[in-house]
Amino acid sequence: MNIHEYQAKSLLKKYGVAVPRGGVAYTPQEAETVARELGGPVWVVKSQIHAGGRGAGRFKGNPEGKGGVRVVKSIEEVGKNAGEMLNNVLITKQTGPEGREVKRLYVEEGADIKRELYLGLLTDRATGRVTIMASTEGGMEIEEVAHNTPEKIVKVAIDPATGVQGYHTRKIAFALGLEGKQVGSAAKFITAAYKAFIDLDCAIVEINPLIVTGAGDILALDAKISFDDNALFRHKDIEELRDEAEEDPYEIEAAKHSLNYVKLDGNIGCMVNGAGLAMATMDIIKLYGGEPANFLDVGGGATKERVTAAFKLILSDSNVEGILVNIFGGIMRCDVIAEGVVAAAREVHLHVPLVVRLEGTNVDLGKKILAESGLPILSADNLADAAEKVVKAVKEAA
Repeated sequence: MNIHEYQAKSLLKKYGVAVPRGGVAYTPQEAETVARELGGPVWVVKSQIHAGGRGAGRFKGNPEGKGGVRVVKSIEEVGKNAGEMLNNVLITKQTGPEGREVKRLYVEEGADIKRELYLGLLTDRATGRVTIMASTEGGMEIEEVAHNTPEKIVKVAIDPATGVQGYHTRKIAFALGLEGKQVGSAAKFITAAYKAFIDLDCAIVEINPLIVTGAGDILALDAKISFDDNALFRHKDIEELRDEAEEDPYEIEAAKHSLNYVKLDGNIGCMVNGAGLAMATMDIIKLYGGEPANFLDVGGGATKERVTAAFKLILSDSNVEGILVNIFGGIMRCDVIAEGVVAAAREVHLHVPLVVRLEGTNVDLGKKILAESGLPILSADNLADAAEKVVKAVKEAA
């Protein structure tokens, strides 16, 4: 789960991470009020969407205009720019051409930026540890730095038994070229960010840029936090920060039914039980010349109702021209899947080719239910047969 910049900064501040003062606004008038409370002489008006590259982005209908992050020098300019940004669609390289509508802003005090650095925390799957990444190339995407100048990235893996230690923070501070009191400030900053990462069950904490001010202070000028969805049950206060307007409506609907769903660009819908089997199913569809329209894992203990919801979710995508159901019944029973497929197909008036491959527990009963349904369902003997049949059926129906 992702949250907005202002929410991330509010959480980090509670742990002692230094951030500039600011406030959220939903109208130009609220933006001006926040600016007055902060005092001048410089403010930054920031669009709040779940995407990076806001400053370099452009608003739809005004491709040559200002971006989604603007530095202004009067209360009047704060209100004027807020009016231009709110309720307009901001397009960045991370949003795609459809962009995201800006529904809230963050008005922040200006900062005297001397240097821009990068700091990030994430779980490194190779080491199985939380790893702190830092770079002198702040303000740039870390992927670009890794590709063009990898030597400018320092990585420190933290042993969970000890947590972050002084020698960790000093190594990072020295690699960033910090001096004097800046080293102590960086140590405090990094330690606080690490504690927030652990306590809040984060997937990513990214500070880009981390700035050194003219006075030598270290601040998080921007902040991004992503949380591990599997741990949200422990953080009801964090879950309340969710902004569903920023999320894929298909994925929101899937979550309501405990389905793992990711929309893709193809035209063959997939319903599978198990993430590994789902990946293999998508791969074999591509092998036979098709393109998967989604990743959808109904899980090992799906009910008839969950299967019905999954089927309806697939068909709600207008790009879907055929469906492949691939079930291996271990914990999941094939007859339950068959009942869900039949119920959903009847409810939505199935209008695209449907291929079903069942194996495992109660497979014969499942196949019998499908065969006696009276629906035009194509049965497959194995995964390769299923993929070949659904790709062929979609091409013939086109």
